[in-house]
Amino acid sequence: MNRVDGGVSRAVGNGGGTDLKVVAAAAITVLFWASAFIAIRFAGPHYDPGAMALLRMLIGTLGLGIIAAHQGIKLPPRRDVPLVIAWGVGWFCLYNLALNTAELSIDAGTASMIVNTAPLMVVIFAGLLLGEGFPRALLIGAPISFLGVVLIGSQSPTGHIEPLGLLLAVAAAVLYAGCTLLQKRLLRTVDATTLTWLGAAAGTVALLPWAGRMMRDVGTAPTGATLAVVFLGVFPTAVAFTTWSYVLARSSAGRTSAITYASPAVTILLSWLILAEVPTLVMLIGGALCLLGVFITRMSRSDA
Repeated sequence: MNRVDGGVSRAVGNGGGTDLKVVAAAAITVLFWASAFIAIRFAGPHYDPGAMALLRMLIGTLGLGIIAAHQGIKLPPRRDVPLVIAWGVGWFCLYNLALNTAELSIDAGTASMIVNTAPLMVVIFAGLLLGEGFPRALLIGAPISFLGVVLIGSQSPTGHIEPLGLLLAVAAAVLYAGCTLLQKRLLRTVDATTLTWLGAAAGTVALLPWAGRMMRDVGTAPTGATLAVVFLGVFPTAVAFTTWSYVLARSSAGRTSAITYASPAVTILLSWLILAEVPTLVMLIGGALCLLGVFITRMSRSDA
């Protein structure tokens, strides 16, 4: 097992209660992040992408601030402040803008598929740049999940994929991967809860140019669409980013990101139930491969 955040990661690698907590936190993250694709798709016709992102982050930052205050705020070293701001703007501003805009033209399942090519990028670059190595279970499981993601993406239930939506979803995936790697680097010196709150605040400030549009959209959007954005702020943002940070601080970036390969499978199911975007047989097979790959990545007890 390689060193990842000292004794904390060793506790995870040894299994037991801590490992179960990590798995539970990862499951919460996957569920809420998968549901985010559905909520964005639902609210998209009524909210400008920037306005939706700002309202989501205002609510999310408030929730994260409450969590940080409860657990105790520990300010980062001064030298890391620019990186914290850059990470927050990348994750909470640019990623949200790219994904919200992408889902105006592509379905939730396809958007989830494209964005969830990011874990494979994280696996590769975490092994090369963060010294996490390439454990056998990860090398076997990640490509299986990636194959499932590709199968899902090849069968969009809407029958077509808009080029602009595709490019923006790819941009969101690149931001996802880059921000995960940067977050892992920052967690060496910055408390996870404080980092998430400060990053969210930075992203919220960067979204303030959409404040006027947000106020107009809140006034004209149906109640259901506004509640969907509130849901985005509370659960996929405040709750899921807290659990994500918990997992990432206690596991390698590669294994943590590989777990999120389950997200497309969950998104497809939720999209089917809520948005009536019916999956094809190939998509269902792809979802099963996503889950199989994640199971394989969790078989190894070493947290490399």
